[in-house]
Amino acid sequence: MFQRLREDINSVFDRDPAARNFLEVLTNYPGLHALLIHRLSHRLWRANLRWLARSLSTFSRWLTGIEIHPGATIGRRFFIDHGMGVVIGETAEVGNDVTLYQGVTLGGTSWNKGKRHPTLGDGVIVGAGAKILGPFSVGAGAKIGSNAVITKEVPAEATVVGIPGKIVKRAEPDTADALEVDPERREAMRRKFGFDAYGVSEDMPDPVAHSIQAMLDHMHAVDERLERMCQTLRKVDASYRVGELPELRDEDFAEVLDDACRMPEKTPESAEPRDKGDGDRGANG
Repeated sequence: MFQRLREDINSVFDRDPAARNFLEVLTNYPGLHALLIHRLSHRLWRANLRWLARSLSTFSRWLTGIEIHPGATIGRRFFIDHGMGVVIGETAEVGNDVTLYQGVTLGGTSWNKGKRHPTLGDGVIVGAGAKILGPFSVGAGAKIGSNAVITKEVPAEATVVGIPGKIVKRAEPDTADALEVDPERREAMRRKFGFDAYGVSEDMPDPVAHSIQAMLDHMHAVDERLERMCQTLRKVDASYRVGELPELRDEDFAEVLDDACRMPEKTPESAEPRDKGDGDRGANG
């Protein structure tokens, strides 16, 4: 028992640089308190003392702001940082060395009995406010970004962000044949469409930016193929004439680019408080 307690406290030191000493962690970390109370309530739950287990869980929620159902299975060296608003459902399973931040929900999407909450592998990190909903697995070492909403399985070592959750990094990235694209023509097309004006590039782990880049590359490949087809047709039939394509003019995109590039300017009215009362409340707050 005391060995497990020491292990839990050492895990706090490993993951929270603000922790200063043993006594401070033992007395001032609600995540540790919730974990210790859960271990007792979980034993009561497994001993079929369900009402007592739920009552102890309710007391823990009142004391720490963290709600862990006594039926949930929690691994070793589990750490909840800050903790307020964390909810862990009855059939959730949490592996070893998992870290949760405030506002995380391990919830379900069904009212049916049985497995309805997620399973977190070893070493998973879940950012503040993230919601993982459903009876699926989050692979070992995965990272869930703050405020992400995850509703499907996450591979091991992957990083997921956004609503709904999108994988922006994999341990083993998908491989694909390299697309032969002239870098200068790609850059010219990106400038024409104002892609860089939005502050993203193909190297950024942004799924939307990646999709736009893929569309631009596809357009470039189609343009090259059409050009070769037209050249072949001219060789076959000397009378063949190619119609001119509509030109993309800079002025057609000028307004969009100006809006994207223009930084909002702070006016004197917006910089001043609305009234003296608001300013006083801000100073006193």
